[in-house]
Amino acid sequence: MLTILVVVAVFSILVLVHELGHMFAAKKLGVKVEKFSLGFGKKLFGIKRGETEYVVSVCPFGGYVKLAGDNPAECQGTAEEFYSKSFFARFLIITAGPLTNYFFAFILFIVIFIMGVPSFTAKVDRLLPGYPAVTSGLREGDSIFEVGGKGIEYWDDLVAIVQKSTTGAPLEFKVTRGEEILTFKIPPKVVKTKNIFGQETMIGMIGISPRKEIVLVRHGLLEAIALGGKRTVMLTTLTYKGLWLLITGGMPLKESVAGPIGIAFLIGQAAKLGFIYLLSIMAHINVALAVFNLLPIPILDGGHILFLAIERLRGRPVSPRAQEMVGQIALYILIAFALFISWNDITRFFPFMRR
Repeated sequence: MLTILVVVAVFSILVLVHELGHMFAAKKLGVKVEKFSLGFGKKLFGIKRGETEYVVSVCPFGGYVKLAGDNPAECQGTAEEFYSKSFFARFLIITAGPLTNYFFAFILFIVIFIMGVPSFTAKVDRLLPGYPAVTSGLREGDSIFEVGGKGIEYWDDLVAIVQKSTTGAPLEFKVTRGEEILTFKIPPKVVKTKNIFGQETMIGMIGISPRKEIVLVRHGLLEAIALGGKRTVMLTTLTYKGLWLLITGGMPLKESVAGPIGIAFLIGQAAKLGFIYLLSIMAHINVALAVFNLLPIPILDGGHILFLAIERLRGRPVSPRAQEMVGQIALYILIAFALFISWNDITRFFPFMRR
């Protein structure tokens, strides 16, 4: 039950952040916000403040902001209507949602880096048979502090250096064993594996596993801001690269895409690991949500931006009928896609359903 509440809370926060972006931008630019809904479907309860009705609806996995005059066919031409505003004002209102998700992800990453990122120390636990470390002289309990002339503190530093070593040339490892400082030269074994996109790649491995010693790596505010920005940009780049590979067939769809059920499962798993992991998955989902919403698909924010771009090129808006027809087709396609992904999530994350 607690896991379900956490999942609903996380989804609600993500939707709230997105829709607040649209609402604040609209109000700042003089557009009347008629309704702000957290959730879809039947209204559960609500309250009216000023010109806006704030409601909570039955389905928590979504939400919307109803703006005055956001349907071209119904726009009366008054100053407070969406379609009465300039091209640039409408563009800002549409993009405010995804950009707020980006900003929220950035803030979450800053908080994570300040609170401390859980990291393994660079202490050796086991030597794996069939790999070079077994005959190198390394022992369980050795603490590695330098690899290939580069100082390391954490296990991730070690992995990053070793995996890039695919020439077969030996790497020099410096370790502490008790009060001794020892040096070993180990040629990484080049093995074939799959990267995060499901593509085959070659990496170097020496065959050691980390001791279960976890420390929190904390950073100061300025460093956390820089790292948060870097992480947000990196995730955005990886997400767009993944989308391109999906479109071009370079990455398998079934193994690479998660829908609401899969995301809920991952949120539940992260919550069990701890608060930092929950914040991390929230930040990752915020970036993915921002990227997805900016795709040029009608009914998404990116689709509205596409219609704006066409309007800019033509000198007049796309007809309401054309927008409605394209939107209906896109809606049916997205529903079919969501059903496919949801079934894939069920069989992927709940193996007993395959029987």
